[in-house]
Amino acid sequence: MRNFSKSFMLQSFIVKVAFMSLSAPASVLEIKQLTKHYGGVKALTDAQFRLLPGEHAAIVGDNGAGKSTFVRLITGVEQPNSGDILLDGQKVSFDSPLDAREQGIETVYQTLALAEDLDVPANIFLGREITRLNLGPLSILNHKAMREKSAAMLATTGVKIQDMSESLRGMSGGQRQCVAIARAAGFAKKLIILDEPTAALGVQETARVEEIIKGLKKQGIPLIIISHNLRQVFDLVDRIWVFRQGRIICSRLRRETNPEEIVGLITGAIDPASLKTQEAVAC
Repeated sequence: MRNFSKSFMLQSFIVKVAFMSLSAPASVLEIKQLTKHYGGVKALTDAQFRLLPGEHAAIVGDNGAGKSTFVRLITGVEQPNSGDILLDGQKVSFDSPLDAREQGIETVYQTLALAEDLDVPANIFLGREITRLNLGPLSILNHKAMREKSAAMLATTGVKIQDMSESLRGMSGGQRQCVAIARAAGFAKKLIILDEPTAALGVQETARVEEIIKGLKKQGIPLIIISHNLRQVFDLVDRIWVFRQGRIICSRLRRETNPEEIVGLITGAIDPASLKTQEAVAC
């Protein structure tokens, strides 16, 4: 009887563990104890972060809170002193932004990384040109294929460019931002990171970019947005991660918080330990 009881308890435990593993969604991106120090300056310490499939998350915090350092580490611009980066549960390390891109992470920086004197297809395939004949620097480009695929990428993200042969120098800031986002969405295999995507845009251009981001959400493309615009954050994301003084102090589901609470967390007026709900994940 005692052996039967032990066997039953063991089977129940195994079933429970299996159920938990099936019910808990796997993370697209998971960060464990990520740390970066510049001499005596602690830019980021023991950062814990996770992004679920299809989830849109915001990174918020005051200047110097560690947001930019965090993005540079997960995109290969810099390497951490310690900690782990996991993509789809697999540990990865990036020696350069190209490594991160090859692993499926596409980033749109504030500078956009666009060539103003080139047209839309040339910018979308910059560094990834389709060739008819690969001869290194003397390769013959397949301009037709790049135009067709560029048009498909723009259509998928809802970006409307009347003349794709026009150089980006003659386009508005909003149009350039849309091209950069369409490029990221077209090549992203795992997730997209947007660094202050509307910081330099007007009201109408901001609205257009936000509609494109909402379209990415409908397509189930995971996304991280860095923004100081809390109105934008609450309109676009599922979860908000708060950075303060080089640490991620907590994570809040958008539906369980409000702008006043997030401002309090950013400024230190609210202690994250006082947040009682299960989704107030302290880091």
